[in-house]
Amino acid sequence: MKRLSGILIFLFFGMNCFAQFTEYVNPFIGTTNFGTTNPGAIVPRGMVSVTPFNVSGSDINTWDKDARWWSTPYSWDNTYLTGFSHVNLSGVGCPDLGVIILMPTTGEVKADHKEYGSIMKNQVSIPGYYTTDLEKYGVKAEVSSTKRTGISRYTFPKGKSNILLNLGLGLTNESGAKIKIVNNQEIEGSRMTGTFCYNDGSERPVFFVARFSKKAEDLGVWKKMPEMKAESAWSDTDGQIKYYQNFTQEMYGDEIGAYFTFDTEENEQILVEVGVSYVSIENARMNLDAESNGFDFEKTKSQASVEWNDVLSRVKVEGGTKDQKTIFYTALYHTQIHPNIINDVNGQYPAMESFEIRETNNCDRYTVFSLWDTYRNFHPLMALLYPQEQLDMVRSMVDMYKESAWLPKWELNSKETHVMEGDPAIPVIVDSYLRGLTDFDVDAAYEAMYKSATTEGRNNKLRPDIDHYLAEGYVPLKEEFDNSVSHALEYYIADWNLAQFAKALDKKDDCKRFLGQSLRYKEYFDKEFNMIRPKLEDGSFLKNFNPQQGENFEPSPGFHEGTAWQYTFCVPHDVKGLTKLMGGKRNFINTLQSVFDNKLFDMANEPDIHYPYLFNYFKGDEWRTQKEVRNLIDTYYKNAADGIPGNDDCGTLSAWIVYSMMGIYPVCPGDTDYAITSPVFDKITIELDSEFHKGRSFEILTRRKNKDDLFIDKMMINGKKQNSYFINHKTISEGGKLEISLKK
Repeated sequence: MKRLSGILIFLFFGMNCFAQFTEYVNPFIGTTNFGTTNPGAIVPRGMVSVTPFNVSGSDINTWDKDARWWSTPYSWDNTYLTGFSHVNLSGVGCPDLGVIILMPTTGEVKADHKEYGSIMKNQVSIPGYYTTDLEKYGVKAEVSSTKRTGISRYTFPKGKSNILLNLGLGLTNESGAKIKIVNNQEIEGSRMTGTFCYNDGSERPVFFVARFSKKAEDLGVWKKMPEMKAESAWSDTDGQIKYYQNFTQEMYGDEIGAYFTFDTEENEQILVEVGVSYVSIENARMNLDAESNGFDFEKTKSQASVEWNDVLSRVKVEGGTKDQKTIFYTALYHTQIHPNIINDVNGQYPAMESFEIRETNNCDRYTVFSLWDTYRNFHPLMALLYPQEQLDMVRSMVDMYKESAWLPKWELNSKETHVMEGDPAIPVIVDSYLRGLTDFDVDAAYEAMYKSATTEGRNNKLRPDIDHYLAEGYVPLKEEFDNSVSHALEYYIADWNLAQFAKALDKKDDCKRFLGQSLRYKEYFDKEFNMIRPKLEDGSFLKNFNPQQGENFEPSPGFHEGTAWQYTFCVPHDVKGLTKLMGGKRNFINTLQSVFDNKLFDMANEPDIHYPYLFNYFKGDEWRTQKEVRNLIDTYYKNAADGIPGNDDCGTLSAWIVYSMMGIYPVCPGDTDYAITSPVFDKITIELDSEFHKGRSFEILTRRKNKDDLFIDKMMINGKKQNSYFINHKTISEGGKLEISLKK
């Protein structure tokens, strides 16, 4: 009720309030430089996003059906539009979704996207709204959305105008669709999705119902199958696509679609509303009925703006430049896209790893858990700023265990994709619990964690190489490129979190066991190189070891998407122990500093993004954190299409910049302390949720004599001198004020 009241307040005080926070969001940030975000219209955590689809075309040589390596439906670098897709992913490293594509055209119907595509001009995107002009047709396209529906408004010239629904085009290798024209204003169907990162077994259908604001004068379907023959069909010039006028039966196929044709007056607007569901066509229609505004585009757009302002208002920043505010609020915006809801308005959703339909009544069911990325900073940020949503995410993960017998690793639409490393649901759930989010099935969660941490052999889907890890304390390198060290380092972090969970639940023996397992990262430490090094099954270290191998996604023995330098300090749960292994404080600091000085640090690589905050563990060297963090902010984040340093990974790189610009960072999930650094802004006000936090707000005030002052001179918390460069989550949640004075 608290959030609804906030939305109503925005509504009552008019349109001037709408731009308060959304004016600082630039959805084009991250749409190049492998950021893989998109500027489509979406509401916070929406199932639907209506997104320009431009990763295909006849004027570029970057895409074809046999090489679908794109992981995003949109790239700023390409101006050739082939439609607007309705279910999409943002900031991921592999292709999926990008389907249910609408495209406005004029003249004769052409179903081949390489023929009907158009150059787009005058692109504008704000939260919940996107528009562009199609040069080829003189059509203005505008799109917006609700949680489960999309709305498009096309302004046509005078003459014959078409709206195409292409179910053959998409981002994945998976294909297969069905379509049925209900009448001359409605169409329904489904499209298969899946094979994320080309992993079989993740296929699932998405269902839709589309309605048009005007009755079509002509309509039909098409199918790209040269061998098909029918008296009612007429073919295009190359004979590859067959069109069926007034076809009212269901049509199935890989390359199918439908067209609705209208006789339009100059500047006549035709709207399309699309309801989506992962349960059934009936549910897609129900979602559309429940959330439709009766083709009122402006109302839908305004509602989306209100929702975004409400979500972004959790943090208010003052001071800084307009670009800095834009970088900050766009990053916060990106953290609100995934995970997104998968349940329909009646609570129904597809169960994990099956096609069973279940129902949630007490919370939203979430999907798209890129946990190897997001456990590090994203979920702690959600626990601080959006605790109800984070609690529902934890509940969703625990329910996934109940439905499939395992916690998720990289879940997409209630299917496990088996992507990336480790056992990442453990630190997410434990960290949330220790931050006070305890209203979930704790017993089931612990049971799930214990199972994955102790089950040997192939029965363990989360830790497939667990046997040697349990017996000897590490995962050996058995093949040239097997990511063995990356696996084990993630298991250590998960086991340390499991030990903290066991401690909180008074399971003393389990705590001792898993804490011991978590410290066996020392098995990999090689004194010759003074760093982590792959180890063979016989206990010897890998010969011909090159610590820099793995740069720029080059394969590297033992390491996944990185070098030994980007993994050596990836033991945030035992900084003291690693310091001792490295020969003490000065050797640790010098080695860590060399990572930055010699450009061995990768801002886009999750295992090392906490590195700059490790200097805070050493008295007298905290200034290094302040220097390196600010340098990374200024170097890698921009108010531009290439303004994210790499793949956003479902908001992980965005969470990093949100935290870092506020001046706090969670170095180790499961440890509820935040490292402190120099804030970018003069004043930051965090709105606390009274249902989860004792305080109403927490302020971070920064005083500078000169605008270039960077280094912390002194700190006060609630009027008392603060000597530590860490602040606990509990302190923030109780409300109050952190005051920081900076100097040159």
